Amino acid sequence: MKYTFPDTTLLITHYNRSESLDRLLTTFDKLDCTFGAIIISDDGSRPEHLRRIGVLKTRYPIQLTTADVNKGLGNNINKGQDIVKTPFTLYVQEDFEPSEIFPAHFEDALNFMREDPKWDIVRFYAYFKYPNLKPYKKGFSEMVYSFWDMNHLKFYYYSDHPHLRRSDFLKKFGRYPEGIKGDLTEYRMAIHFLQRKGKGLFFDDFTKLFYQKNSSDEPSTMERPDWRLSKNPLIQLSRLVYLRYRWLKNTLDLLIMN
Repeated sequence: MKYTFPDTTLLITHYNRSESLDRLLTTFDKLDCTFGAIIISDDGSRPEHLRRIGVLKTRYPIQLTTADVNKGLGNNINKGQDIVKTPFTLYVQEDFEPSEIFPAHFEDALNFMREDPKWDIVRFYAYFKYPNLKPYKKGFSEMVYSFWDMNHLKFYYYSDHPHLRRSDFLKKFGRYPEGIKGDLTEYRMAIHFLQRKGKGLFFDDFTKLFYQKNSSDEPSTMERPDWRLSKNPLIQLSRLVYLRYRWLKNTLDLLIMN
């Protein structure tokens, strides 16, 4: 079945992972998914990766925006989003790959956004389930933020993982902060999203629409600690204290961060 999304731009951020980028675009092609535009925002990749993107441009209708030097995730998303002209944007980092069931569920998500202007974002992938979900329809749930909930994960209402959003996102929630690490960029946008009362949906089976593919040749540039899995009592106690600190810090950030 052919899926055509003329009102949506596929926005991909890229940095030195052209093999992953090739796989992502090839998979969308195999799924018979076409978009109103494909924008690749490159963050100062090495020449060999830019040459490979040049080859990809002969196969796909790619618009490429580049940077002379690496300026970080915030700048890379901002400059890519700035040239989007369609009403909706599907944002995907280059190391993800859509599954066979993605197109049909993406069509549902687009229809939700088209029908109801209150939705700002629809999330398709996550490392963890959003803590407060209200069933919506067709396998999606509304994310519900509660000020009094002590779960620090509630602050990650927004995520840089694959999602659909309205293309005026930067006007409503502000531009991504630049010149800081990727994790902090994501966190600050999540705070801005909550401050401006953003509303979003979350796919319940959140590991089934996209797969994150990291080869030995192109490993992930993000490293996350595995201390959460430790059974050591001292580590578990330290984690509990840390999480309470994070809840307090994040709450204060929500109240005072500009």
